[in-house]
Amino acid sequence: MVLGTTSGAGKSWLATALCRWFARQGLKVAPFKAQNMSNNARVVDGGEIGSAQYFQALAARAQPDVRMNPVLLKPERDTHSQVVVMGQVDEELTAMPWRERSERLWPIASRALDELRAENDVVVIEGAGSPAEINLKSSDYVNMRVARHANASCLLVTDIDRGGAFAHLYGTWSLLEPDERALLRGFVLNKFRGDASLLSPGPEQLERLTGVPVVATLPMWRDHGLPEEDSLFAPSPVGWAAPLPTVAVIAYPRISNHDEFQFLSRFTRLTWARHPSHLAHADWIILPGSKHTSGDLAWLREQGLDRAIAAFAQRGGKVLGVCGGLQMLGEALVDERDIEGNAPGLGLLPLVTRFERTKTVRRTTSVFGPLAGPWDALSGVEVDGYEIHHGHTAQHPAMASARAILPDGLGWQNMDGNVLGVYLHGLFEDARVLRALFGAQAPTLDSVFDGLADYVETHFDKDFLAAIR
Repeated sequence: MVLGTTSGAGKSWLATALCRWFARQGLKVAPFKAQNMSNNARVVDGGEIGSAQYFQALAARAQPDVRMNPVLLKPERDTHSQVVVMGQVDEELTAMPWRERSERLWPIASRALDELRAENDVVVIEGAGSPAEINLKSSDYVNMRVARHANASCLLVTDIDRGGAFAHLYGTWSLLEPDERALLRGFVLNKFRGDASLLSPGPEQLERLTGVPVVATLPMWRDHGLPEEDSLFAPSPVGWAAPLPTVAVIAYPRISNHDEFQFLSRFTRLTWARHPSHLAHADWIILPGSKHTSGDLAWLREQGLDRAIAAFAQRGGKVLGVCGGLQMLGEALVDERDIEGNAPGLGLLPLVTRFERTKTVRRTTSVFGPLAGPWDALSGVEVDGYEIHHGHTAQHPAMASARAILPDGLGWQNMDGNVLGVYLHGLFEDARVLRALFGAQAPTLDSVFDGLADYVETHFDKDFLAAIR
């Protein structure tokens, strides 16, 4: 089990790397996280799970499964999250105060974990946040309750680049119960920059205090290629001599599935826009998915981004809306079910979205029809993607037609050709789309996973890794 002293310490990254490392030893491997909180999700058989566990499953060479992330919380507001249980939205638990959910959810999570343990040689478990949040201890079933249940060999990882790493490790250890401390097999210093010899005598003193050794010091590695789980990223493109287009992705408060733009950042200068000034040098604007479309649309108007996007489109600039972004590009959001709220759209596509209680969650393969203007390179390109959305979008009957560029209501283009809206997530993870738009090939996920495993093999003792399974 990989635990962290904080969110963002490197749990997801390390768990993914260990999934591939163990799989390369010829073992049958599965990932597990009892509860994830993220608006980045992927579609699997049976519903949706957090993106991190989806990628960990692929790294483990396993079929992604809802049991790998039995509970997914998708924040819609600061004080409210949609609760997804075993891949499906649970409206009763969504309405329940969050401290009361744990005892309802623990039997589901523990059963999923037990099944995965029975079916696999190794289960790589990821914790959440910190296991030492004493204000949450009574209701935290994601960290040490899981560790004790599975008698897991635990690693505790910290982000040394933030400073205070030894205090984080010692403070976390000291707040654990004695039986929980006994499960800790090693500390991991992540994101280290500089001369590792300067760490001494810190690791030695920490081991004397706790009895737990520092088993790895992982150097800072920014361009490993694994999509970020939650934080927004903007890595520098590599290996390009030609001028790159600048792509501004609107970073609204409830942005979802932003990890799908990770590969796009290799071929463009990708920026995150929260103010009209951030669009000044954009060649493209992308409106990404949203977990609360009408709320994010209201925020967009408060910032003045609606006018800036409209002016950009009127000048012929390339605009792409994905899922919630597609819905925003239309004329109106109609909510008769009290799901997200009614709202006028941006009016850049003659579409109306009606929200429905039933949530569309599916993987989809489709083919682009003929496109005009700056998006014409996608004409005839087959694409694999996924849908996660409430609502159905159709053309406004009283307005001029848009060009349907994907079947089954999956995508439209304005008649001028510069504004494109699609329901499909995952365009920029499809090699055929990247080749059509940029004439280049992104690294495969398999090569990314192997790179992570190589990195772990370099910086961990292999005998230690073999012994902790």
